[in-house]
Amino acid sequence: MNGEVKTISMNKTCCPWLPPNLELYREYHDTEWGVTSRDRRYLFEMICLEGAQAGLSWWTILQKRAHYQKVFREFEPEKVVGMTDKQLEKLVVDPGIVRHRGKIFGVRQNAKSWLDLEAREGSAVDWLWSFVGGKPIVNHWKEMSDYPAKTPESEALSKAMKKEGFTFFGPTIAYAFMQAVGMVDDHSVDCWKRGS
Repeated sequence: MNGEVKTISMNKTCCPWLPPNLELYREYHDTEWGVTSRDRRYLFEMICLEGAQAGLSWWTILQKRAHYQKVFREFEPEKVVGMTDKQLEKLVVDPGIVRHRGKIFGVRQNAKSWLDLEAREGSAVDWLWSFVGGKPIVNHWKEMSDYPAKTPESEALSKAMKKEGFTFFGPTIAYAFMQAVGMVDDHSVDCWKRGS
């Protein structure tokens, strides 16, 4: 996301949750949400951003995303884990991100947990994907009321993530993460992005 909006779904049927007049949100839907990813850095970024969203709207985080990337060193776990308390404390007053001390310090904790997980498992990416059997779960939602807030898979992932030391990653956040990174294909049955 480089700030240049590239909306491509105008006049196309999209998922029912997508706000109609927010171009940045539409670009996110059109180019990123639900796209299967096994990119290490991206998955770590989305864990942290979804955690920042807890109790807020994704729209809030999406608007601040570029600044999050800047201040959290492009979400490279090896760089984030080296951030000092002093550096993190400065972010508590930074209006470019959500100013929640626990969430800010949680990003560094997540980096530590990620690196510990990799040291033990070899691949945090493969470990994450094991919660869906290594391939996306394809759902068949049409109405907003069809979409669940959490699933047995997201509950299992949340429990395991908490055990590993990750922060702000309850079952609902876990499901939002799974949707975002394509572990779950939740594009509605009539959405033009379904299956792509």
